[in-house]
Amino acid sequence: MVRRRSNEQCPFYAPEQAPAEQAVEKRHRSPKRPYLFWLVGFWLVSGIYLVQPDQQAVVTTLGAVTASHVSPGLHYALPWPIDRVYKLKVHQLRRAVIGGDVADAVLGRLQPALSQFLTGDQNLINVRVVVQYSVAQPKNFLFSTEDVDREVTTTVESKLAHRLAHTSVDDVLTTQKVSIQNDVLERAQQALERYDAGVAISSVNIENVAPPAEAAAAFRDVSGARADALRIVNEAQGYANDLLPRARGEADQFAASAQGYKDGKINRAAGDAARFEAVAAEYAKAPGVTSTRAYVEAMEQILPRIKKLIVNSDQDIDLTVIGRDGNRPK
Repeated sequence: MVRRRSNEQCPFYAPEQAPAEQAVEKRHRSPKRPYLFWLVGFWLVSGIYLVQPDQQAVVTTLGAVTASHVSPGLHYALPWPIDRVYKLKVHQLRRAVIGGDVADAVLGRLQPALSQFLTGDQNLINVRVVVQYSVAQPKNFLFSTEDVDREVTTTVESKLAHRLAHTSVDDVLTTQKVSIQNDVLERAQQALERYDAGVAISSVNIENVAPPAEAAAAFRDVSGARADALRIVNEAQGYANDLLPRARGEADQFAASAQGYKDGKINRAAGDAARFEAVAAEYAKAPGVTSTRAYVEAMEQILPRIKKLIVNSDQDIDLTVIGRDGNRPK
């Protein structure tokens, strides 16, 4: 005889629920699906990002760079953790200080241990340099170098040490400052481009150059002597600039006067020669008359300029009359 199990004894039997219990269970289950859809929607919408006008963005997908230059504007990338967006201010100038810290550059302090360099004539000198640079290649800036600031600082410092090692201390303190800045900027930029650092150096500015404290007095004496020499040279140059134009003017005046004297003499000689030729022609025609006339004209020119004493040839001459001043007869 087969005995049937009751529904309560069957392991797969589930007792039927009352309608009220089923309604309560549906109310607890139904809100989960809308929440899930909202979460997925928010996750997808989180991929929208905005790049500001002074920024550029780099997008990586699962760690690999998929967009290296994202221009300003509104863009979309797959949400985290699939895509990741890096934003950089490419127009912002960053600062690096060689020969101290940023605070030292602001306060005007020097750290001898960090700022001492050796010049080409084996002198120690304290130099502080401020470097300004910006982001040129965002991808290289982010992923090619672990510490960009340190790389820029060490690169500029090495190029500065190389340049100072080939320059005398007098040139560093006086005339070669701008040349050193330009040379260090060019060489450091070339080195950073070889390293793929992704930066562009805007300026290299030598803010402070000073000798060590132990030799400061001697350097001041040398600098004072150099300033005096320069002042004397400038004064001499000013005197020369004032004297030379006047000398040239006087020389031109003398030359013009000499030229006038020469022309006068030549014209007078030409006139005398022409007059002599005319007299010679007349003399050839009538020698006696011409010679008498020439004698008379000569006497007319000579006699008025001399003192004369006219006496009768038949009378004796009283010589005492000649020696009396103011009583000579005419």
